[in-house]
Amino acid sequence: MSHSVSACSFHTDEMILLGLLFTVIRFSAVLPFSAPVHHLPAHLPAAAPQAGRGDCLDAHRACGSDPRCEALYRGVELCADDAGAAPLGERAASECLESQDALLARHPALLACRCQRGSRREERCLHVYWSVRLLPGEDEMEVSPYEMMPMDTHMASLIAASSSLPHDGLNPCLKAAQDCGLFEKCGALRSEYVLACTKRPSGTDRCNRQKCHRALRRFLERVPEEYSLGVLFCPCGEPLCGERRRKTIVPSCSYLERDGPPPNCLHLQSYCRRDDLCRSRLADFLHSCQASSMSSSGCVRDTSAGLCLRAYAGLIGTMMTPNYVSNSSADVALWCNCEGSGNQWQDCLRLQRMFTHNPCLSSSISALGPPRAPDGREHPPSSLQIPPLQPG
Repeated sequence: MSHSVSACSFHTDEMILLGLLFTVIRFSAVLPFSAPVHHLPAHLPAAAPQAGRGDCLDAHRACGSDPRCEALYRGVELCADDAGAAPLGERAASECLESQDALLARHPALLACRCQRGSRREERCLHVYWSVRLLPGEDEMEVSPYEMMPMDTHMASLIAASSSLPHDGLNPCLKAAQDCGLFEKCGALRSEYVLACTKRPSGTDRCNRQKCHRALRRFLERVPEEYSLGVLFCPCGEPLCGERRRKTIVPSCSYLERDGPPPNCLHLQSYCRRDDLCRSRLADFLHSCQASSMSSSGCVRDTSAGLCLRAYAGLIGTMMTPNYVSNSSADVALWCNCEGSGNQWQDCLRLQRMFTHNPCLSSSISALGPPRAPDGREHPPSSLQIPPLQPG
């Protein structure tokens, strides 16, 4: 930890400046990097308005032209690396936060910047974004690190018109797959991820989940949303269609754990938050699919359903990959449970219910055509039924 302490030191004149700009933060306990979202302190100042945001790699490049700014950034980056490996002690955390404050006071663009999802430099950009957020506050995981991008115009039109389309007995998911196959890029990348997710390395009976996830992300990032989201969210009214939809992401490799019960959801989230890409996709989902009882769409951000659908799709190909839980409904869930959550039971249920009981997500999926089970009801499998949240 000695390199963290030395890297996080700063000059007296900057301490005076910080006294004018920031509230002094006092830590009374050790804060683990992987602590639940609801237990992290609200520390970071508010970001600049959306109009002033730029790319984080550009912001870092501008910081690099100032030797003092670059030195502060390197120190904060080392602190972030240490925090990712083990909890920071009280003194180290305080010094690192002071260095972070000095950096953001000197170069505020590092706090306001965002990244472009699916770009070739996405992960390098996200590394900068999270490096200057050592201990994000409760709301920080609900702020998307991504630039707001317009929906694919064809996809937006499809969402707007789909609820009025007649369903005449054709299998919509089969039709969506056929449409994908007729578009060369979609068909090729779909075949690529199916092969990656079904191929077994010689001498094993397991797929290579890492390659499967990477191929799924490539498909979703490079194929126009008209096709990629059309395959994921095709509306179904009968089990054969529902089975095709559920198997779209090859869940036997990308979603399910073959051995043992599902993992604990908070453990899954903790591992996700140690990975810049997974952490960002989860934050984008929490941001874009926030539910509201005051909105006609069920969403806090009452825009097209595509915003939440895109964020949900962004989780596919990460360790937080969700999927449909049966052939007879449009219910979705993470492959995890809350056993062993102890006094964090409510936090675990809250995370689960962002997928299983989220009116924003449900209405967004239904915008592509409300699916119905044969008896008119939805039936999540008993192994993934979620108990109600308890008050308190």
